[in-house]
Amino acid sequence: MALDLNHKSILVTGGTGSFGKQFVRTVFEQFPLVKRLVVFSRDELKQYEMSQEFSPAKYPAIRYFIGDVRDPQRLHRACEGIDIVIHAAALKQVPAAEYNPMECIKTNIFGAENVINAALDSGVKDVVALSTDKAAAPINLYGATKLCSDKLFVAANNMKGARDLRFSVVRYGNVIGSRGSVVPFFLQERHKGVLPITHPDMTRFNISLEEGVDLVLYALEHAWGGEIFVPKIPSYKITEVARAIGPECEQRIVGIRPGEKLHEAMITETDALSTVELDRYYVILPSMPTWDVEKFIANFHGKRVPLGFQYDSANNEEWLDAEQIREEIRLHVDADFVA
Repeated sequence: MALDLNHKSILVTGGTGSFGKQFVRTVFEQFPLVKRLVVFSRDELKQYEMSQEFSPAKYPAIRYFIGDVRDPQRLHRACEGIDIVIHAAALKQVPAAEYNPMECIKTNIFGAENVINAALDSGVKDVVALSTDKAAAPINLYGATKLCSDKLFVAANNMKGARDLRFSVVRYGNVIGSRGSVVPFFLQERHKGVLPITHPDMTRFNISLEEGVDLVLYALEHAWGGEIFVPKIPSYKITEVARAIGPECEQRIVGIRPGEKLHEAMITETDALSTVELDRYYVILPSMPTWDVEKFIANFHGKRVPLGFQYDSANNEEWLDAEQIREEIRLHVDADFVA
């Protein structure tokens, strides 16, 4: 049966972020009869700004809840009557996490546990948590906290008892144009004639917000509980992004920042032991599934990936060049972009 969110109540933590706004936009476009769509975040200004686009007058189903995932009581209150939770709240700036480690841990790990407990206690049916490529073989604190978060959501399926409830995770790479990412930074810096390049060989995965939302909707429709869904998406070299945005700019090598990788991974060689390939996605299966793995593979016409498989941004089959990146920017960031 196809996914139908009409007449459902949905809570989005971190709902004023780039993903949250696109998710809300998509839900209202595709499921205009959604019963309630709760935007849960801690920044009243961002909620006010978001309400200019999604006003309760125009979208009667929308609600704006001030709250922090660190606050379990507020989360329990927000989850009352909720069918679906999308957990997008996180502290994700790598340098800030390195400098303020406990703050990152409180939000990304303790906050994840609070979301899980609130869902278990409130009659929620589905929870999808957002992860990151930095959670695979992490070398920075942000990635390590998101790996912990992933483990918590996967293991939560072992605690649900007889509840009709599924926890799953989606893991993807850099969202083009999202706040704090390289594209808006380069767009801001290009008028100076110099674009700072951390390393000429650096690569990253690329995904649009729309594709990220599609992945979450796919997980909502197909998750059995405990999977980590990984999309098949292209890579780019950081130098190609610089060429796309500032073709006349000098590319000045400034060195890799603390906590950064030269290349990002989404599936490690160890993960591959429990990874299944589907048509558009890979699925990392839970180490202790509560269902029959072979039935899962047969149901989705999947196949196990070969021994030694790994999925990282340096060894991808699909790449974006400068012209393709320009088009991505026009489509997803700035329709009037000129380079």
